[in-house]
Amino acid sequence: MFKSCVAVLVAALCGLTAPANAAEGEPFVIKFAHVVADDTPKGKGALLFQKLVHERLAGKVKVEVYPNSTLVGDADEMQALLDGRVQMLAPSLSKFGKYTRKLQVFDLPFLFDDQDAVQRFQKREMSRELLRSMADSGIYGLDYWNNGLKQLSATQALRTPDDAAGLAFRIQPSAVLEAQFEAVGAKPVVLPFAEVYSALKKGEVQGAENPWSNIASQNMHTVQPFITESNHGVLNYMLVTSSKFWMSMPFAVRSELEGIVLEVTQAVNKEAAALNQRDRDRILASGSSKLITLTPEQRQAWREKMMPVWQRYEADIGADVIRAALTVNRKH
Repeated sequence: MFKSCVAVLVAALCGLTAPANAAEGEPFVIKFAHVVADDTPKGKGALLFQKLVHERLAGKVKVEVYPNSTLVGDADEMQALLDGRVQMLAPSLSKFGKYTRKLQVFDLPFLFDDQDAVQRFQKREMSRELLRSMADSGIYGLDYWNNGLKQLSATQALRTPDDAAGLAFRIQPSAVLEAQFEAVGAKPVVLPFAEVYSALKKGEVQGAENPWSNIASQNMHTVQPFITESNHGVLNYMLVTSSKFWMSMPFAVRSELEGIVLEVTQAVNKEAAALNQRDRDRILASGSSKLITLTPEQRQAWREKMMPVWQRYEADIGADVIRAALTVNRKH
């Protein structure tokens, strides 16, 4: 009797008893919204997810993809998920600060040596725990989608931290990213992704930080004459859904979807590496931007200038989380 009562309580807390979002006999509809172009790693991942679901769960689940902020934008996509207006998102990890501070570990500048280190960390137990860190807010993390290391673009050459002083840089809403640019005397300006190109073109901001694929997909290089290959941070996403929606589907359907998510994640992360290399080559071949390559000493100067941000946010993120991230940098 006690066990059955506990089971009922757990089911209620997890949303298992919530009414299904699909009418009897109708497929569950997953509206997958994102803010980037179809030809980015995230955009291609959303379309692959749609394709595989159609092939394997036709009649049970239907996926609708809305790219380029056509359904919801940066500012309101998380609320749209919680309100049930969309069922799947892949926001950048910077967007989750309102729901958990632990994920700010991915925003810390110069924390990871390279993209391989990022992917090693994402496979660690600590990183898997972070996927469930927003359960109290009704947000269910499915997996990490990588978009690559970030580069600094600007209206002037950035070789030393002093070169950034006084410039305005577009950032995502993140206290860590604010502190990162303030550490070098720059002005951080929060802007939705869809407005970045226009703001750069008009001179409302003088710089930004993005992986090569985002720079190319939005033509930012045409209004940014210099790009410093800083590899100072990561722009990764978390594929998320609403806990209530996810648990409203039958277990067998969820299991099939989770298998598809794993398959798509592997494809997205492989695609991201290839796409960033391709777009880097395309941008440099266009001649629109001059590449600034940092010497090891110059890169270390940027790192040392920004490292105090680690200490500033250690209490929020957790010293154990930061230690786990640093561990993956060790070459064996």
